[in-house]
Parts: sequence; structure tokens; C-alpha cells
Amino acid sequence: MAPAAADREHQIAGDWYSVPDLSLRDHRFTVPLDYAAPSGPSITVFAREVVAVGKEEQQLPYILFLQGGPGFESPRPTEASGWLKRAYFTSPCQRGTGLSTPLTVSSLLQITSSAKLVEYLQYFRADNIVKDAEFIRTHLVPNSGTWMVLGQSFGGFCAVTYLSFAPEGLKSVLLTGGLPPIGKGCTADVVYKACFEQVVHQNEKYYKRFPQDVKVICDLVTYLAKAEGGGVPLPSGGMLTPKGLQTLGLAGLGSSGGFERLHYMFEMVWDPELVPGMGKRISYYFLKAFESWLDFDTNPLYALLHESIFCQSAPSQWSAQKIRGKYESIFDPVGAAKEGRPVFFTGEMIFPWMFEEIHALEHFKEAAHLLAEKKDWPPLYDISRLNNNKV
Repeated sequence: MAPAAADREHQIAGDWYSVPDLSLRDHRFTVPLDYAAPSGPSITVFAREVVAVGKEEQQLPYILFLQGGPGFESPRPTEASGWLKRAYFTSPCQRGTGLSTPLTVSSLLQITSSAKLVEYLQYFRADNIVKDAEFIRTHLVPNSGTWMVLGQSFGGFCAVTYLSFAPEGLKSVLLTGGLPPIGKGCTADVVYKACFEQVVHQNEKYYKRFPQDVKVICDLVTYLAKAEGGGVPLPSGGMLTPKGLQTLGLAGLGSSGGFERLHYMFEMVWDPELVPGMGKRISYYFLKAFESWLDFDTNPLYALLHESIFCQSAPSQWSAQKIRGKYESIFDPVGAAKEGRPVFFTGEMIFPWMFEEIHALEHFKEAAHLLAEKKDWPPLYDISRLNNNKV
């Protein structure tokens, strides 16, 4: 069923094009920044249809893929695999990411007031991501029919919000590693208590696999701690400090092949001493690899909104930092290095000092603190509706 003329004004659809064995079509939708104020500012949300070549006109099930994050764009398909062969796969860049009015380090600098930035960013959580998804569904799925949702990590959080507020649009929901705690207030403390325990386990596994890295990393932490200012400059600005080094665990402890990538990175931590007497120096290779490991320069929303995704009518108050304090004897990098025991990496956590040490985030320090104290977050889940869920 073709969309009405008024709807077409809010949707721009491209022509079909191809990558190996797949047909793709790009869509751009104009949606309100705040759905409660539809006549106010608008943004663009990008979504890509993906289907096997030759099946563009077939009646296939529609699947919406919600990416992990928060603050990461949808993956770019390069070849046919898995479900891409069996369905119309809709992959949106969640608002603020990728091709959806992206909130990058440079674009966010257009908002010069920290208070106004916080006011703007409040519209980029799961509640509005779901409203965007419903807008897209009514424009893409024939006869505004239902679709299946596949939510990965934070995308699973969004899927549960979808089940809370718009289940009528859903045929079925699949979650992969993304089942949120749905209690009232801010549930981040509960998550990080469990997370720190799991991170300890992952560190123990890492050092069991690469015991030779204990001394390498202890030596590196000692070097950083003794450097002027407590760290060394990074290529793009900012500082690498002992606690900054620990953030390598964000991807290294939880991603496929992360242990190996981390180990190989530490193999090249020191420059060779080509001139006698020059002393030990951290290699440019390692400093560059450290920066490339983190995505804050390209995806600042991850850092800014990471704890806010847990909040309903309550502030996060730097939950990860608060819970880390209870584990400080285990996660103190300098203390571990002095004692010659393994320096433990941290996990999927954001800490307030990151907005001082990471150059790309320095401009958003005040906004980050305001977000951590923000209390009036709207609800993300409807517990009674979830209890009576039929999807």
C-alpha cells in the first residue's frame, strides 16, 4: 500500500542497489526530536532495507535489527549470510548515530551551553528510539503490519521498551545479551555490582591465558604513574594514565578475540633503545593502538548516555564509579603494580575522569556531570504490560 502524500513528505526512499548477493535500499525519515512536540525541531532517521537479490518483491517477514550501544550506528552489510537470506531486514541507525542526524564530537559542539546539550540529549534514549521504529514500521511494512525485532545488547533494552509501549507493532522479539533490569529508579547500581564480579572473572581468565603479561602491564603502570602528571600524552591529545589503561577491558575482556588482540597489543608496548642511554619509552604504535581501541572520538553518545539508559525518575550519580569504590583494593592499578600482582582491567563502564583524560570528551565534562545528576528521566518500561505480554 503506497503511503499518502503527507507521509511521503516525511520519507525519502532511494533506489535498490547491490552488494554481493544482497539488494539494499536506503530510506531517510523526518521525525520530531520530541514526539510530544511534533511541530518543534525535527531530525532525520536513516534506515536500510536489506534482502537477498531477486527477492525484492516477495512476501517475506520483516525483521527490525536494533544495534547495541548506546550511540553506535547500524552495521553495514557486505554479503548475504544468516537471516539476510530469509527476510526483509531493516537496519536503522538509531537516532544520533551513523546517518541519522549524527551526534559527533564536532556536531555536538554546535550546542555551546551544557544545560541545553543535556536538554537535547534526553531525546536520544530507548523511548524515542522505539517511537522512531514505530514511525518506520508504518511506512515500510505493507499495510502497516507487524514485524519481528532482533535486539542486540542495548538493542535488547530498546526491544523491551518496545514491548512496554507499542507491542501492537510486534510479531515477535528476540534478545541477544540485552535483557535489562526493569525496576523503578536507576538500576545501574545492580548492573555494575554484577558486572564487576564478572570482570574479575574475565581478568583471571586473561592472565591465565597470558601469564607473561602480568609483568609487562605492571611495568607499564609503574612507568605511567611515575611520569610527569601521572601519565603520558596521547597522539590526539589527552593523557594515558594507569586507570585509563584499564579501560582496554571494555572491548578486550568481552569481545570475540579480545584476549588475543589485547595480548598482541602489549607485545609492542616499548620502543627499542636504538641510542644507548635514551631509556625506556612507550612506543607510538602502542599509544595509537590504545586510542584506536576506544570509540569515544567517533561515538561520544556512548560515553554521554551510557548510564542514562538505566534511569527512570532517578539520577545515575556515576554509578560505575560509585560501585568501583567498593572494589578499589582489587582494581587499584598502582597498588597492584607495586605488589607485582595482575593489574585488572575494567569493563563496559564509564567513569567521570574519562571526560578529563580523553581529548574527544573534554568539552562535554560539564554536560556529563549534569546528566549524571538528572532526575526527571521518563519511564522506559511498563511492568504491568510486560507481565501481561502476549508477543
